Amino acid sequence: MATFQLASWATNLTYANLTTGVLTAANKSLYNWAGCAIGGYAFQPAPQIALNTTLRSFSGPPTSSIFGANGTVSNSFADAQVAALINGIASHVDDYDDTHLETIIHPAGPVASALFAIAEAYGPVTGHDFITAFVAGVEAECKLGLSVYPEHYDVGWHITSTTGSIGAAVGVSKLLGLDTTTMQNAIGVAATQVVGMQEFFGSDTKSFHVGRAAQGGMLAALLAKNGYTSSLQGLEAQYGWLHVATNRSLSVQTVKIVGLRVNPEVLVLTGKADPQTGLEGKFSIYHAAAVGLLYEEATPTQFSDEVVKNTTVVDMRKKVNVTEDEGVPTDAAYVTVEFEDGTKLEKHIVHAKGSIENPLTDAELQKKFMEQVALSIGPSRAGKAYSAFTGIQDMDDVSKIRGTY
Repeated sequence: MATFQLASWATNLTYANLTTGVLTAANKSLYNWAGCAIGGYAFQPAPQIALNTTLRSFSGPPTSSIFGANGTVSNSFADAQVAALINGIASHVDDYDDTHLETIIHPAGPVASALFAIAEAYGPVTGHDFITAFVAGVEAECKLGLSVYPEHYDVGWHITSTTGSIGAAVGVSKLLGLDTTTMQNAIGVAATQVVGMQEFFGSDTKSFHVGRAAQGGMLAALLAKNGYTSSLQGLEAQYGWLHVATNRSLSVQTVKIVGLRVNPEVLVLTGKADPQTGLEGKFSIYHAAAVGLLYEEATPTQFSDEVVKNTTVVDMRKKVNVTEDEGVPTDAAYVTVEFEDGTKLEKHIVHAKGSIENPLTDAELQKKFMEQVALSIGPSRAGKAYSAFTGIQDMDDVSKIRGTY
């Protein structure tokens, strides 16, 4: 569902959804990117080498700017593919661009480089539409980064470019007005273009990663727009991006210890270490951690009597150690998973899912509603119920709602 959820969220995002803080951050990020791209082109050889190599040999009609180039149209413009590549390289060549500290992704480079190239080639594009597409792309790459960091980075990937191609695909898809399914295809095409390893840090190739991610993500969106197909589960499938781009040698079956550092209030509420029923399981952080690892979700199904008594779940609960820390907010947690080979994965949950600061997306809330309601009345009626209850504000007579599904 990850690919669908991302595409659905991005498709439904509007400028009106963006808070003042988000708009301010996006604007700062964009003009910071522009400064890096213009300045980086002039004072480092890599962007100019790349332009000289690609412009005349591969470029089509000059539709899009090379922002740092000065001179004739023939030297300052290229087709969108080449422009995205060169501006991406220039924006990152000095390692002076913006950084998302929780993942150390440089988010603006791949997304902005692709969006500006497409905006000039396919314009006109309003500022509101551009900013909305930029936010969608940056949010996509940072959320992907959070889902795989630090293990993805620790095994040697350049996380800016491996997530950046997907962020660029989401951003360009949004700008082009693609529907959810078409955007899923774009995400899949981008996901298969995994680019960037840390071996190349300290060389021109590091900045090439960002340019190539911008170029690849843009191409993915354009291919999907024209009917090119991909896996609709390109992120979450067994051999999809999320699994292949992380350390596949690790298995939940080889977990040795699970360490949780939480606020003391968490144990007051959910401190049952050995629950015996599904109801008791709902008040056990030990059970919640165990099913999260084993099932990768924690719905009512995972808090049934059957699951609570499952021997695999019981064994995993016994591996969970909880430490109290007054300094940890009540909606936060620090998680460490140690494997039998000595590998340790660490995750800081800044705000629990469903909190004010980290609310469920519309797609996630829809999934929750549909899964729960379908268990009772079937998927067809559940869909009708979803439409009825989400449209309640437009009903002439709410007393008739039961009859709508």
